[in-house]
Amino acid sequence: MKAVIQAGGKGTRLRPYTLVLPKPLMPVGELPVIEILIKWLRRYGVQEIYITTGYLGHLIRALCGDGSQWDCKIIYSEETEPLGTIGALGLIREHLDETFLVLNGDLITDLDLRAFYRYHLKHEELLTVGVTNKTVKIDLGVIETEGNYITEFLEKPSFNYQVSMGIYCMQPEILNHIPKAVPFGFDDLMYSMLDHKLPVQVYQHNGSWMDIGRAEDFQKAQELFQESNMPMLGL
Repeated sequence: MKAVIQAGGKGTRLRPYTLVLPKPLMPVGELPVIEILIKWLRRYGVQEIYITTGYLGHLIRALCGDGSQWDCKIIYSEETEPLGTIGALGLIREHLDETFLVLNGDLITDLDLRAFYRYHLKHEELLTVGVTNKTVKIDLGVIETEGNYITEFLEKPSFNYQVSMGIYCMQPEILNHIPKAVPFGFDDLMYSMLDHKLPVQVYQHNGSWMDIGRAEDFQKAQELFQESNMPMLGL
């Protein structure tokens, strides 16, 4: 099982911290996020890891090296211009010759990768998206109208959504749907596959998941890891 960690973003939501550190090097507890991710991948037997870099990528290379400290092989790509979350795969497409994982470099989760991988192989689709439920609180009064009249009012409601975790399992053939050398995000890939009526499978995860690129999740991760000493990842 090969894995690609997307680590080329500028982390604008975590500024000013990410003016000096790339988002995957932001510390959670005593470890940078990307080290937590690599150890999580190694726990599930992943030995070949590709890291797509861009913004401050030399710092990521300096920390992770060739991966030998974790008994794995790390290969890097570098974007000379931003290519988006999925476009960066084009730089390493010759290496992605079998089923592979893609994950954002700013997440923490206890997803069972073996179960996710087996689920993807069983359903034989080009793409499986890891999803989880997220409650979003609106700190405003929400108004529904019909014409110029209010029909319903909700004071600071909460809504529950099924959201992408930023973890995907893909077949090599999906690269045929990714244009070369142009910015191309996960949203572009989804729109393209839906337009071409290509099925996309989802895998529901009901455990822990945090996107530390969001300031509130970053703070929550600090508190959780400080209190529990990282049991969610077995670290």
